[in-house]
Amino acid sequence: MTGELLKQLIAKGESLQREFKKALDGTPDSVYETICAFLNRKGGDVVLGVDDDGTIVGIAPVLAEKIAANIASTTNNSQVFNPPYLLYPESIEIDGKTVLLLRVPESSRVHRLRAQVYDRGADGDFKVLDPERIADLANRKRSYYSETKVYPYLKIEHLDQATIEKSRMYLRAWRPDHPWAALSTEDLLRKAGLILQDYESGIEGLTLAAGLLFGKEETIQSFVPQYKTDLLVRRNNVDRYDDRLDVRVNLIEAYSEILNFLNRQLPDPFFLEGNIRISLRDKIFRELVANILVHREYISRMTSRIIIYADRIEFENPCVPAYHGRITPDTSIPNQKNPLISKFFLQMGWVEEVGSGLINVTKYLPYYASGSWAEFIEDEVFSTIIHLTPQVTMQDTMQDTPQVTMQVAGERAISIVKFCSEPHSREEIQRFLGIKNRDYFRKEILNPLIEAGILESTIPDKPTSRFQKYKATKR
Repeated sequence: MTGELLKQLIAKGESLQREFKKALDGTPDSVYETICAFLNRKGGDVVLGVDDDGTIVGIAPVLAEKIAANIASTTNNSQVFNPPYLLYPESIEIDGKTVLLLRVPESSRVHRLRAQVYDRGADGDFKVLDPERIADLANRKRSYYSETKVYPYLKIEHLDQATIEKSRMYLRAWRPDHPWAALSTEDLLRKAGLILQDYESGIEGLTLAAGLLFGKEETIQSFVPQYKTDLLVRRNNVDRYDDRLDVRVNLIEAYSEILNFLNRQLPDPFFLEGNIRISLRDKIFRELVANILVHREYISRMTSRIIIYADRIEFENPCVPAYHGRITPDTSIPNQKNPLISKFFLQMGWVEEVGSGLINVTKYLPYYASGSWAEFIEDEVFSTIIHLTPQVTMQDTMQDTPQVTMQVAGERAISIVKFCSEPHSREEIQRFLGIKNRDYFRKEILNPLIEAGILESTIPDKPTSRFQKYKATKR
């Protein structure tokens, strides 16, 4: 979030979903009560470095770093937060002063701070002492969030171990010191909230979210046989299709497969934001792909679809609506349909803050294709329609885009740069990307990144050395 947008948010004052903390001397103890209450209720924003009346007092930058680290450590500590919910505050500068913004989503579980449940009301955060009220909280979440359903006979061996290892690499690529990356598989699943206890039967087990994120294809089809994402291209043959992809793999693999399909079908016009070339296609469509996976109702019998027409692209996924009708960035209330799945995508850097999809699509779509616009309609089916001007074609945009930039642009390049913040060998980078063909990797990925000045070799005078490694340049 930009400083100007946060300034506008602060000007609206405190509310049920917004809380200010001065934090002049360190992390206020009350911040954890607010986090717990927001997780248990409807989520909200905590802004540290702001007085109760909205005056921006700021936090010393060194202290802000300590506070951010403290919050991340505490929310990930099951002895304090049970279940843990890892959160990272964002440091933002407003008029020369540093503040911390912590965006807390609603959780699909009931959380306790030091064995105490907190809820949010008109007068702020309060303890919930009545067992019946705690049960009401749990029942409300369980009836709404199907991702927390426990499958007692779903075991860790039914998950795809290669996908779990790949997710660890994504976690490290996003944050090299990510606390989940070095955990055992069981501990990783527990920290991510993917192993839960069914309080009706007393049985502990893997959740629907765990199976969807990491399950083998045959495993997923056994407990949610209706799950698939259907991608169709209907530019010429609108009755059937010009091209098609049927995706039934776990969500980690599905995200990459869907993005790769869209990258083959859609243009990526040359665009500079300041002095930096960014991929408009990634900015717009990775958000929409993440949304169709993260916010889907997976127990619905309906199939999620992405259909590419000559003049529009339609995204459809079943959901449990919090609102009915057209929504805009100004009128929408951010709402997560699957907080556990969303949290894991967030930890890998695949989604941003809640509601960022609408904002990014609305912001970048006019640059992607002049005269284009988007519709967002929430109901039993959540529909996103990207209306494109007819003249936008792959050939048109590729003519204006440097070849090296086209080859290395996008989510994959960002992941490589972050992964190579420390030197890695060719084999390690290939393994991180899941690419087996060495010649393809060198020609299509590694060499273009080196030519573009994005990666550099650690032994430049001996390019074929068996000790050769590659690291990200200052650029």
